[in-house]
Amino acid sequence: MKQQTQSDQGRTVPGLRERKKARTKAAIQREAVRLFREQGYSATTIEQIAEAAEVAPSTVFRYFATKQDLVFSHDYDLPFAMMFQAQSPDLTPIQAERQAIRSMLNDISEQELALQRERFVLILSEPELWGASLGNISQTMQLLGEQVAKRAGRDPGDPAVRAYTGALFGVMLQVSLDWANDPEMDFAATLDEALYCLEDLRP
Repeated sequence: MKQQTQSDQGRTVPGLRERKKARTKAAIQREAVRLFREQGYSATTIEQIAEAAEVAPSTVFRYFATKQDLVFSHDYDLPFAMMFQAQSPDLTPIQAERQAIRSMLNDISEQELALQRERFVLILSEPELWGASLGNISQTMQLLGEQVAKRAGRDPGDPAVRAYTGALFGVMLQVSLDWANDPEMDFAATLDEALYCLEDLRP
């Protein structure tokens, strides 16, 4: 049985099995974040998370290799990279970034977006997670740098690319910090407006 179909617009639509897996993974992470916020990251066990998500502990590890993976997620890295590179070559890197981010956020449900905010708030409130997030930040910045360099036709180590990537990530981090303090903030609109301020910056 085919697990993927094509929509009328040519987009790949996940099959039943993939959708079920995605729901299970989302449920596990949602319950994990809730328990982490309620009783603390260190005090929460995998067994408690499995019970709350109504799955076996082995199922939790099937989707998340480590406890930290329940908080840190790279699920959006590859889709974003593909969206970014798919943008018109006539667009500047920041215009392509804005368009790719808008497309990605349009595909995320309100519930999923709220979960991402909860994850970020959790990282800020737990020293152990904040320290561990440095590796996650480095990985994200490396991905951004590689994608920008590819579009600009430069080496990822080019000082201009590195400076541009740092500015881009700095804006995204600042908006995320503001969002953590203001759950009513329109994250998508605020981020897009902030990134617009980088329009004159070129890698």
